[in-house]
Amino acid sequence: MAIADRVKNIRAKLPKMADVTKKRGKTLHFGRGKPVENYLVALDIGTEFIKALVGRVVGNEVEIIGVGRAHQELADMQAGAIADIAAVVANCDQALAAAETQAGVSARTAVIGIAGELVKGTTSTVRFTRNNPSKELDINEMERIIELVQERAEAKARQQLAWELGGKDVQVRLVNSALVRIDIDGYKVTNPVGFQGKDILVEMYTAFAPMIHIGALERTATELDLELLAVAAEPFAMARSVVGDDPNASLSAILMDVGGGTTDIAVVNEGGVEGTKMFGIGGRAFTHTVERELDIDFTKAEALKVGLGGDLVAAKQRPEVERALEKTLNVWISGVELALAEFNKLDHLPHRLLLCGGGSSLQMLMERLQDGQWHKNLPFTKKPIVQHIQPDEVVGITDATGDVSDHTYITAMGLLRVGMDTVNSGATSEKTSVKDKLNKVLRT
Repeated sequence: MAIADRVKNIRAKLPKMADVTKKRGKTLHFGRGKPVENYLVALDIGTEFIKALVGRVVGNEVEIIGVGRAHQELADMQAGAIADIAAVVANCDQALAAAETQAGVSARTAVIGIAGELVKGTTSTVRFTRNNPSKELDINEMERIIELVQERAEAKARQQLAWELGGKDVQVRLVNSALVRIDIDGYKVTNPVGFQGKDILVEMYTAFAPMIHIGALERTATELDLELLAVAAEPFAMARSVVGDDPNASLSAILMDVGGGTTDIAVVNEGGVEGTKMFGIGGRAFTHTVERELDIDFTKAEALKVGLGGDLVAAKQRPEVERALEKTLNVWISGVELALAEFNKLDHLPHRLLLCGGGSSLQMLMERLQDGQWHKNLPFTKKPIVQHIQPDEVVGITDATGDVSDHTYITAMGLLRVGMDTVNSGATSEKTSVKDKLNKVLRT
């Protein structure tokens, strides 16, 4: 039986949305009317685990009502990207089935995260000189400006990928974009429409991914019988989880998602995403080092690595495990330094380091970030403060299941946040604000 048919059979056994909501005393209106409630699926396809969250969107809030998780085999992913579509689909199927069974709802609208070293996210600064400074800016002119910035950012992303891949021309697609800053004649504005002026400066974050990776995610969604609402760069989703929609947000922090295959970094400055970087060292690299140095199999090496934090490793074996981990930790720290050094447009880096992902559970990693001297050669004004992001710190997302209990679910929660943003930006009404219209342009 094909995977897609198996998924449909599983979901056929679940209550339909309308039936579930009627039991709760609520009714959904489908078709032309706007639904009272929307359901979203977030799929965080990680190297080590797939996490599936089913969320109910009500206004500007998402309530998590289903949680599922499935383990990935060593050959399923490579450097954060899908290597075996059929295997990953089967794992997603397992995680989704668990989440939907708990939720009691068969949700089909999905947001899927994309990661890997070939996903390029950066903030571009473009200056424009207007021919008619006395004319007020309108939404159409801003749309043309945004499209121009995106075109230039795409050309830059393709050029960078071609350089990394030895001159090979790579087709890319925009996966996320967000306005960081708009200045008119040197004055910062939050809503440019209606202003006059000659010189416009636009800073915009854009993330592009190779079509081959996006195509694999689209195929995965099709096999799972999901409607793909959005593909989101996971560092961007992580940033959305902690920034929220507050126009006065002034959060400045370095966010790190240490996964099984990659480390994703996002730098947020005064509420805006300055850029994202990724490199291919995650939790599995640490395990492989223990496997190699101690000449044991991967499963035993993983158990030793995880066991360090809970004092489950024998005292006589602990030093050699720590020595093995230290070798990869040195390389990982160098990767962090190189990634942060690329944010050279900032006068200084934020001193708050907020971590998530299973790889960040390694106590030695947290201790090195907290106590090491790695930050000395970077533009920090003070010693970094390091902590994990907790689920209750994610803006606009609440957990009704009690199963989203630690920092390993933050990126999946961020994907729900991106889904909510996308749904809300697509809603049209007479009261739609200019900011909402601009956001809709950015997500088109």
